[in-house]
Amino acid sequence: MTDFDVVTGAFSYSGAAIAAELRAAGRPVRTLTGHPGRAPADGGIEVRPLDFTDPAGLTASLRGAGTLYNTYWVRFAHGGVDHPVAVARSRMLLQAAAEAGVRRIVHVSITNPSADSPYPYFRGKAAVEQALRDLGVSYAVLRPAVLFGGHGVLINNIAWLLRRLPVFAVGGTGEYRIRPIHVADLARLAVRAGGSAATETIDAVGPERPTFLDLVRTVRAAVGSHSRIVRVPGTLIPPAARVLGVALRDTLLTMDEYRGMADGLADTEGPATGDTALSQWISEHESTLGRVYANELTRHFR
Repeated sequence: MTDFDVVTGAFSYSGAAIAAELRAAGRPVRTLTGHPGRAPADGGIEVRPLDFTDPAGLTASLRGAGTLYNTYWVRFAHGGVDHPVAVARSRMLLQAAAEAGVRRIVHVSITNPSADSPYPYFRGKAAVEQALRDLGVSYAVLRPAVLFGGHGVLINNIAWLLRRLPVFAVGGTGEYRIRPIHVADLARLAVRAGGSAATETIDAVGPERPTFLDLVRTVRAAVGSHSRIVRVPGTLIPPAARVLGVALRDTLLTMDEYRGMADGLADTEGPATGDTALSQWISEHESTLGRVYANELTRHFR
């Protein structure tokens, strides 16, 4: 197989959207994945293992690729894999790409990464971006905040909770903003960046910047919920999420995720780079949104 692109996690969420966009453009796609059993029946994507115990195998799987679209990361620590481990693995993957002669890397990061961040997620993302800059390979970095569309988790699970709980708690004032982008818009940005030679860092954000409180109100109205929205001290949100998580066998929200959002790290003030408006999308999907709970642990670890 020659003249192909590699996508990490092409059977997951953002990776699946990027792989679909590449295939629609006529590009052969190979994936490095930890979930080979999710390969589509049509066999349209070549599957190789994302095995961090085999650096030579990673290099071999990347040899001959034109562009690597890297979506690998971990949302939270689980099963011995935390953010420092994810950084080390990301460096290994990037080094394998360089040794394999990959011409360009498009890397999915996060809004507002910082080496000085108090949050391991954002520190880790900054460390991976630095490793990419040091690599000497042509690259682009995309920085999304919150993704929606497809089988996304956050908006769907807010709707799921609003459909079922008599009370929905919002931490603090709820006036902190988020800047969501549709996953298909992110995929289009990624493929466009893959076809460019420019070194660039792009905030991958949509046209709307709702406060979190307004987002919850919008979802509540769309799904016809009668749940009462209440503001509570922010310190109560993570323990409440843990209690719900035990019942659902999932991790709904970590302390760092809540604090990062409350600190404004899921927001940017620059121009929109995605076209899809979250409010319109919610309206169009009101009948199905939140009907089925999206379990993060089941998707990635079970």
